[in-house]
Order: sequence, then C-alpha cells, then structure tokens
Amino acid sequence: MAAIRATNPAAGWAGSGQVAGSSVDWLTSFGLVATVALLFSISGGMLWLVGYNYDGLTGNPATKIHPSTYLLVLVFAWRACTFGNPIGYMVAVADRRPASTLMAVISIVLLFVVIARQRPGMAGMIDTFVAPALLVMMLGEDDEKTFARMQTVVHAIMTVNALLALFEFASKTLIFPYRLDGEVFMADLRSTALQGHPLSNATVTSVYVLALLSGSRSLSMPVRLGLIGLQFAALVAFGGRSAMVTTIVLGGCYLLIQGLRSLRTGRVNLLGAALGLILAALVPVVIAVAASFGFFDALLERFVSDSGSANARVEMFELFNHVELRDLIVGPDIDLIESLRRISGLEQGIENPIIRLVLYQGAFFTLLLFVGFALFMHEVARRCHSGIWLTMLGWLILLNTSESLASKTTLMTKFVVIALVLYRPARGVGQRVQAGRS
Repeated sequence: MAAIRATNPAAGWAGSGQVAGSSVDWLTSFGLVATVALLFSISGGMLWLVGYNYDGLTGNPATKIHPSTYLLVLVFAWRACTFGNPIGYMVAVADRRPASTLMAVISIVLLFVVIARQRPGMAGMIDTFVAPALLVMMLGEDDEKTFARMQTVVHAIMTVNALLALFEFASKTLIFPYRLDGEVFMADLRSTALQGHPLSNATVTSVYVLALLSGSRSLSMPVRLGLIGLQFAALVAFGGRSAMVTTIVLGGCYLLIQGLRSLRTGRVNLLGAALGLILAALVPVVIAVAASFGFFDALLERFVSDSGSANARVEMFELFNHVELRDLIVGPDIDLIESLRRISGLEQGIENPIIRLVLYQGAFFTLLLFVGFALFMHEVARRCHSGIWLTMLGWLILLNTSESLASKTTLMTKFVVIALVLYRPARGVGQRVQAGRS
C-alpha cells in the first residue's frame, strides 16, 4: 500500500473509497445518462415555455445556467460523497484528468475576475468551460454500462432531432423557436428542433455526421448509412453553410482516403463495394429529385444572401483600430466596445471566438483560456480511438465560424460527449494501453 501511495499521490487521499476505474453506483450512472439526455434535448426555447429565461439578457441570473449543468454538479457532489472521501475523490479525478482540471480551475478563476470587473459572460464561463471539464473528469471512471447507455441516448435524441427538423422544414412551423427574452425572430424559418438555435443545430449535426463516418463502430454499416443520410438531410433544414461545406469536404476526403487504403491492401468486400456503387448511382438521382421539389432553395438562398455575415467578419477587425494596446491586453472598456460594435453594424455579434474574447476579456485572459482549451482537447483526443481526428478537425473549423466558445454555449459539452462515447476504444485495447502506460 505504501508503494502504491508513493507512485500515485491521489491514492493516499482516496482513503477507503473505490478504486479508480471501477463501476460507479447506479445513481451516479443514471445521473450521468440523464445529464446527457437533458443536454441534447432541452433548448432555450423549451425552457422559456416553463418560465426559465435561459437565452435572454434579463431575468434571474440562476436561469442563465443550463439545467444539465446543475444536474452534473449534483451528480459530481453525490459521487464525491459516496466515494468515501470527497477530497480524495476530487484529487483522484484531478490526477486522472489533469488537463480537464486545469481548464476548470482557469474558468473558475476567470469567473471571479469577470464578476469583480463587472464584465459580461459570467454564465458563459460555467456552461461553456466548467461543465465539459467536469463531465470529462467524471467519465474518467470508465464504467462500460454508463457509456453504452449514453451512446443509445445520443443516437436516439439526434435521430429525433433530425426528424423534428425535417418536419419543421416541411410544415414551415417551428415547434420550439429560438427566443431572446421571449421575442421570436419570425423572419428566420430555419429549423430549430431540439438544439435551439439553427447554427447550434448545424454544428452538432455536422460533428455527429463526421462521428458516424469515422466512429460509432458498434453500429452496423446499414444503420450508420441510414443515420448519415437522415442527418445530412436535417443539415440542409438547419441552413448552416459552414457546417454543410465542412461536412461535405471533410467527409468526402475521409471516404476517398478510406477507399484508396482499401484498394492498396487488396482486400475489397464485394458486397460493400456493390452497395457503394449502388449508392453512388442513387445519390445524384435523390439530389435531383429533392432539388426539383425546392428542398435546397432555402440553403442556396443562404449562400446567395448571407445577411451581412461575410461583411461582419471583415468589420470585426476594424474594432482593433479604436482600442489602445494596453486596453487590449487587460480588456477594453465594455461601453466603448458595445458602441463600436453597433456603429460598425455588428449587432448580431462578433463571429469569431478569439476576436470576441480579446475584445471583451482581454488578450491575457484569452491566452489562458486558449492554453487550457488546447490541453483539454488533447486530453479528450487521447481517450478516443484514432478516427477522432476527423471529427476534431471539423469541430475546430466550425468553432471559428461564429462566437461559439466566446459566449454562453453547451456546444463543447456536446462535442465531448460525442467524442468520448462514439469514439470509445475497445475495452481490451484500452486496458492494454493503460497497462503499458503504467
């Protein structure tokens, strides 16, 4: 026992708690699965209907945090208590997931800085950065049943999300429209489905499609192809141009690489090759029929008229000309930035997370968050099998097409769930890798 404590400091704190990596209790497992279900299925539009103003600027500050985050904190506290030693549990999970712990600590420190400096983004620090870090720390216990249940939940909710999006697209009726302080933007009829905002839907769906291509190895090929087709159709309904282009380019490159690799090995599955040829012949026909019925009209209109989105990405760099270097380092005056943003026609926001963080929080704090985020993404990727590079690349590209992580969002938590659940290595392989590292 003394030797174990010498090699692993966390073991000395854990006391009589359970061994890291063992199965969690049923309430913790249920809580984690429920957290994922709430995360993927409850949007700000739904919460508004029950008097919970999540997306708005006014209202009770407690309602600016997503219910899934509250549930995750409760599950973490429960697990810490049932572990035998709450302090030992926190030290143990921090020892297993140091980068996640670092990002959580950086985010909490910046949260207090934001409160002290009276700057916007308090809830954003919690939902955007603390929640995914906390989830990765809890999922470090590697309970197979919990991961299997979460995988089922993700597939089920994303399927319902896509079907609801297509229904909204066909009926021109939004079931849970995106609201800002109760106001619905009637001119925007893009599907909102279960994820809320159309761009959030497009980002999550794009990441999920890429995960179906290079991950989700527990699903059979016909099921994966069916889900990919359904999600791709929903992607059109969401109208996300960047998500659509990213999915087509990265997905096409991945399929080409995999096809060439199969040809080089000299082992080609005849049934799979025949199915691929049939699908390749049917896809143009399906696209032509869908186009004749106007299925792509709304998406094509987004490419023709972007409502000033491209101009906003140019104008945002002009804001730096009106701010001194010292203010950029520590954070410019908020009233000045808000005035410059309105004058420059950027009422819809600054569509790049790094630029927005620098302007609102300062370059120093942005650098801290960037370092924590980079280490966190590396840690998540190390817990997945090699196919994660495709989804990770698509995720990083899409992050830079909107405010994303610079504002309050649950996108990173959803990405973490998709990555860790759908790219989970085989149990035997994971155990051999851990044994080798030990």
